[in-house]
Amino acid sequence: MKLSRELIVDAGMRAFAERGYAGMSMRQIADALDVHAGSLYYHVKNKEQLLAMLADRVAGEAYDAGAAALASLPPEASWEERVGAQLAALRTSLRARAGAPALLAASPALLTPAALALMERLQQTLDAAGVPAADRGVAADTLLSYVTGFVLQEQSDTASPPDARAAAGLAAAYPLTVAGSGSDPDTMFRSSVRVLCAGIATLIGPAR
Repeated sequence: MKLSRELIVDAGMRAFAERGYAGMSMRQIADALDVHAGSLYYHVKNKEQLLAMLADRVAGEAYDAGAAALASLPPEASWEERVGAQLAALRTSLRARAGAPALLAASPALLTPAALALMERLQQTLDAAGVPAADRGVAADTLLSYVTGFVLQEQSDTASPPDARAAAGLAAAYPLTVAGSGSDPDTMFRSSVRVLCAGIATLIGPAR
């Protein structure tokens, strides 16, 4: 099989999911592909460039998922529905890959094309809604950061729930917080996006 950047990224995604950035190495990826490490450097100059390629892969998959979600909406869909469709698609895309939230979080600093496209499209949606230019970037970044953090928590939530007695004690001590923690993740996500959009809506002038 001829070595290519695509195959290297595939192997890099697996290595990142298993070991994280600090734990993976170009030699490990070369061994996984059964090639000499020097062969990798013909396609990828260093580990930092590989990280950018991995982040671009994750952002690109999220972008494509968002495009499909937007295409399924009716033309009269509200801006909140368009934002919600993009964020729901992003969540689904990130959940499909271990380590994807961390890669997406790194992608803005790496200035990967797909990450910029993901942010640009969300800002276009907010611009069409009437969000002022001074607030658009912060609003879009807040939305994307929320989804990234939400999926990161989903992927790392392996703790066992407390026993019945401990749970009852916690409910008595913190009734409001415990009562609000019983929603399933899908309901919690949709509610959170609704609250975020409601906050962003306050930035929109009365003319819109």
